[in-house]
Amino acid sequence: MADTSLARNSAAPDTSAIQDAYLAMTRTKRMYGGIMLVIFIALMTSGFMLADSRNAGGFWDGILNIFAFPGEVLAEAREKVTLIPALMVKFFPSLIETVNIAAASTLIGGLLAVVLSLLSTRGLARFPTLVGPFRRLMDILRAVPEIVIALVLIFILGGGPVPAMIAIALHTAGALGKLFSEVNENASLKPLEGLESVGANWTQRMILGVVPQVAPNWLSYALLRFEINIRASAILGFVGSGGIGYDLKNAFSWGQGRYDEVAAIFILLFLTIVLFDQLSSHYRNKLVGKV
Repeated sequence: MADTSLARNSAAPDTSAIQDAYLAMTRTKRMYGGIMLVIFIALMTSGFMLADSRNAGGFWDGILNIFAFPGEVLAEAREKVTLIPALMVKFFPSLIETVNIAAASTLIGGLLAVVLSLLSTRGLARFPTLVGPFRRLMDILRAVPEIVIALVLIFILGGGPVPAMIAIALHTAGALGKLFSEVNENASLKPLEGLESVGANWTQRMILGVVPQVAPNWLSYALLRFEINIRASAILGFVGSGGIGYDLKNAFSWGQGRYDEVAAIFILLFLTIVLFDQLSSHYRNKLVGKV
């Protein structure tokens, strides 16, 4: 009995200490949460004040009318609803051009990402001393927005789909290269050791030893990136890079009287993004073994 009571008494302080530590941790989390909330509110307030000052005091008046323009578009689209199917057919070739830009840029950017990822993965890199520079190169490609690259290329090459394709491909190379390199780090090195023992060079070791292990995840990330590139190629149309985004910009520029075209283009874009989202999700799940 004495031993049992002694054990209970010795266990009680431990439970109390755990409870006190948990309460202290909870109070700390609440404190940090409150600080973050205050900072967020302060930043939002200062941002709205800055926007109001930059807009000569018209920001608060304008924000109250934020739904006025969408309302005008929807009202005109309802009046001309019978014309929308024909307009969707009219703009369908531009949509195909947008999808082609996204597909070509994803393919080119994905191939560049494969090379960059293999050259920047520790334990796999052909030139270990250059792992850092290759990683910084991917950081630069990933950090510069596609629209900035497209504007520079449009100034050099002129308008059209080619600047958009190059801009999206470069950004894709940086984004996918980072993801691919993280996948590569989980690859087993045993196949590489076996290939090296029979005299395989670096390229052969990568193709035969690494790619079969990581290809499903590579393709999964590439399909996800393809969805993103469809949206990006549509946005770049606003700066003269062709595709359905260019038609959308023109429809907006004409203003009232052409809002039925705006509605038709938005419907096409929505249906396209939903379609490719569902297709890519299905095939991504199959690649990773969920289906």
